[in-house]
Amino acid sequence: MTSSCAAIIVCVLSLALHLAVPSLATVYTVGDSSGWTMGVDYTTWTSGKTFVVGDSLVFNYGSGHTVDEVSQSDYNNCTVGNPISTDNSGSTNVSLSTAGTHYYICGVIGHCGSGMKLAVTATAGGGPVAEPSGSPPPTGTTTTAPPPPPTTYTEPPSSVPAPSSSGALSPFVAMMGTWVALYKFVVL
Repeated sequence: MTSSCAAIIVCVLSLALHLAVPSLATVYTVGDSSGWTMGVDYTTWTSGKTFVVGDSLVFNYGSGHTVDEVSQSDYNNCTVGNPISTDNSGSTNVSLSTAGTHYYICGVIGHCGSGMKLAVTATAGGGPVAEPSGSPPPTGTTTTAPPPPPTTYTEPPSSVPAPSSSGALSPFVAMMGTWVALYKFVVL
């Protein structure tokens, strides 16, 4: 009798854990309903959002675009042709697996300069990540960021539907894990 009560408690706790896991990661659809296209201000899109390691970015876009992860220098200068990774499938899912700033551009010449660039800083979950820095600027000088690129609307938004914002672990997987735990404690 005691072992079956323990099995039920373990199953309930396991189910609660499995159902909680999906809520730990967030899936962000880049540009929301506009998607990954020219004419969207991605700096404004990221404002107010907190990205953490484990979150995912989903880029939805039509043909004629790419999602290239690039270095900070290539991002700042809109340099194409030297991506860390690239995809042109129309629906790119990127997992933010490391803390720090990740840089993305469209690798089609001219698109980055027209605003198709995104910088996302992922934290380890406990707060902002300090960016590595070179030598500090000389005393008495100020540094300013370059103005954002002009945002002009040159093509219609993508008609690719946005995926669900559900977490990475499906309820089916959670239920299977619960049934396996129940089987182990009740039958064995």
